Amino acid sequence: MKDVNYLKNNGINVEQGLEILGDMEMYNDTLNDFLTESEERLPKIKNYKEDGDMHNYSILVHAMKSDAKYLGFKQLADLSYAHEMASKESNVDYVNNNFDNLLAEAERIIRVVKEYLG
Repeated sequence: MKDVNYLKNNGINVEQGLEILGDMEMYNDTLNDFLTESEERLPKIKNYKEDGDMHNYSILVHAMKSDAKYLGFKQLADLSYAHEMASKESNVDYVNNNFDNLLAEAERIIRVVKEYLG
């Protein structure tokens, strides 16, 4: 597909990503990397949450936040940041009570990116 308007219509700020990454080729390559990393990262995030391992949880949600910021996934970046801060404070209640929102947005972004990349 690779129609940039599809990304924009799904709330992705492509221009922000291009400011950092330079051009569409690099942006698309980074989207592919994001998908690959997410396949490993999301199950680990779930496991760390379930184990109450807030230290490792914070590391992975920080990485997801950074990727989301680079690629223009504002909502995912904001949610990841909130989880990062809560986990650094060992606020397990916040993480548990708001995890479904984080996971849903991450999965939504993954679906959009997969559709975009074809």
